[in-house]
Amino acid sequence: MRAIVVREPGDERVLVVGDAPRPPLGPADVRIRVRAAGVNRADLLQRQGLYPPPPGASPILGLECAGEVVEVGPEARGFAPGQRVMALLAGGGYAEEAVVHFGSVLPVPDGMTDEEAGGFPEVFLTAFSNLFMPRLGHLAPGEAALVHGGGGGVGTAAILLLREAGHRVIVTAGSEAKCRRCIELGATAAIDYRTEDFAARARELTDGQGVNVILDHIGARYLAANLAALAPGGRLVEIGLMGGATAEVNLAQLLLRRLAVIGSTLRSRSNQDKAAIVDGFRARFGAALARGGLRPVVDRVLPLEQAPEAHRLMQASGHFGKIVLRVS
Repeated sequence: MRAIVVREPGDERVLVVGDAPRPPLGPADVRIRVRAAGVNRADLLQRQGLYPPPPGASPILGLECAGEVVEVGPEARGFAPGQRVMALLAGGGYAEEAVVHFGSVLPVPDGMTDEEAGGFPEVFLTAFSNLFMPRLGHLAPGEAALVHGGGGGVGTAAILLLREAGHRVIVTAGSEAKCRRCIELGATAAIDYRTEDFAARARELTDGQGVNVILDHIGARYLAANLAALAPGGRLVEIGLMGGATAEVNLAQLLLRRLAVIGSTLRSRSNQDKAAIVDGFRARFGAALARGGLRPVVDRVLPLEQAPEAHRLMQASGHFGKIVLRVS
């Protein structure tokens, strides 16, 4: 099958179209003819050799895809050949076919394009699980969230989910234009992190209380400010380390204000865990998805052959929402 292959780590130039073997179908798997695949920042890290796939996962890049079912294993439930689906992957999206456990697959709702569906699972399930699920953000009614990177794929998904659930959502973004677009999408407020102190501004926007949950992909560089932005009992959920992995923390803050710092990844979780996330998402937001209330913001769509350009655009951070590859 046709796929993007990476024969050695490097910059965007190592992404080339080549031949790859069809992935084997497990008993509980679904085989998808891929029409579109979302591009995520984790793909850039894997391309550079910094984020290897979990054991047993496809070495091909791509953490989400959409297309149609062509084959189902004997233990796979709820899907049939010809059905339009989108899936959360541990790898393998940048290819003509992908195989995934049925628990990580969702039907594509009527009216959603392949390109929108290809950019949906990774970002919406990341935002949902970390903001709403127990032992993570676990937002309660009336609580407020701060989401960093409001103009990115996860950020835009988080805005839509939080708006749908009735929560106040404050975001940070890297330009006035992105801040305006976040507000238009449904954010309560947007902070330009280049010119404003986001911790002070978040406290101001919450009448001095602070936010209850922060979804952060920066890590060490933001740790002190994130803790300062939290309300008593607040939860800081770390899903990335773009600003470093090591920082000093004043544990007295955590004790006195009952704060929690929680680390979270999605890719390496078990099939059972991922199925529970998908089930939880469908229970909480399935109706909104079905009526068209949840659609990823797609910045642009490029053909598979232009994967190097897609990675350059992602690295430059000039996009708003998702960059998607059209596979077939």
